Amino acid sequence: MGDTDEQEQRHRRLTAWQRSGRVLARMSADHTLAGRLAALAADAGTVHDLGGWTDVYGGGVVAEVERRTAGLLGMEAAAFFPTGTMAQQVALRCWAGRTGDPTVALHPLAHPEVHERGALASVSGLRTVHPTTAPRPATADEIRDFPEPFGTLMLELPLRDAGFVLPTWEELRAVVAAARERDAVVHLDGARLWECTAHFGRDLPEIAALADSVYVSFYKSLDGLSGAVLAGPESLVEEARTWRHRYGGQVFQQYPAALSALLGLERELPRLPSYVAHAKLVAGALAEGLAGSAVPWFRVHPEPPHTHQFQVWLPYAPDVLDEASVRQAEETGVTLFRRWFAAPTGPPGLSFTEVTVAAPGLEWTAGDVRAAVADFVTRLQEEATRPQGEAAPPQEEEARVEEAQEEAARVEAGPQA
Repeated sequence: MGDTDEQEQRHRRLTAWQRSGRVLARMSADHTLAGRLAALAADAGTVHDLGGWTDVYGGGVVAEVERRTAGLLGMEAAAFFPTGTMAQQVALRCWAGRTGDPTVALHPLAHPEVHERGALASVSGLRTVHPTTAPRPATADEIRDFPEPFGTLMLELPLRDAGFVLPTWEELRAVVAAARERDAVVHLDGARLWECTAHFGRDLPEIAALADSVYVSFYKSLDGLSGAVLAGPESLVEEARTWRHRYGGQVFQQYPAALSALLGLERELPRLPSYVAHAKLVAGALAEGLAGSAVPWFRVHPEPPHTHQFQVWLPYAPDVLDEASVRQAEETGVTLFRRWFAAPTGPPGLSFTEVTVAAPGLEWTAGDVRAAVADFVTRLQEEATRPQGEAAPPQEEEARVEEAQEEAARVEAGPQA
């Protein structure tokens, strides 16, 4: 019963988000299979010769993604992986073999520690240590003075679960230098590295040059279907290809993911700096709107954002916030917030959401954001005071039909960034 209810709620959310005429970002998972396939078929020929043969265990369009990504990062070579989890596992395993030390220093909020079910230890036999537990990137002193040895330092840029936060360029260089003093190699978890250039004021090759290897994702920021690349020295990448096969990542054909990766590199990558810049406006307007509202407390973190993504925290339960958010989308055609989650630490009743600003969000003015906040808070107050178990009043069916008709053209147009 619980699974059925969750599926119904998910369908409701996806429908509301898809029909919304105003959103801050269109996520790839929000679209139907037909929409995604149609968009890929229509656009893929602009980035690759579709008259060529399909890839078979690599080669073809997959090799083109590898060449293109290595060049963008200024690395000698790159290997395409079906998932970032696998790419990173392989990278850290290879470095452990080369350094003779299976210990990886990383943040406790880093992706392998939070989202991979202990895979580094259970699958790759690696051990992890944490130079800091503070919800921010480690400092150079924390790396330099950490009492245990480690062979590899893994830096997640940005640190997503801490709020998509980044160090300054000077802090990053100092952290890398501290690792070098300890004879440790440096690996970048750069799943979202693409949008870090504006914050650092440096281009991708200069950022990547700080590290011995880099992993990047194609779906988190570039609207790809899936896939990742591990880039680094030629010898490391060749070894990684061997481990990729052993880990089950030697996929027969990957041309849909590879084509969508090329589209992301061609279309989304150049636009990311504009998303980052506009996210600062959106975050500031959100803070202004919430400060002038009836909510007793809020936090926009970090303020200003370091990338085009940031967190918003409110003192309500996730189900109350989710209902207010989806009602706003259904009733007004405006999606301001998406999913809310209980805070992993702190007092009960505190929740957060992640806000992403992409191409559709560029249309929002500060006034638009403040108006959407005021409308959201009205629904939030209604949900917060509604007796437990009481359903929200039904919406007029005529209004729902009219909304669906108005947005049909947008939905048929296919996915956006």
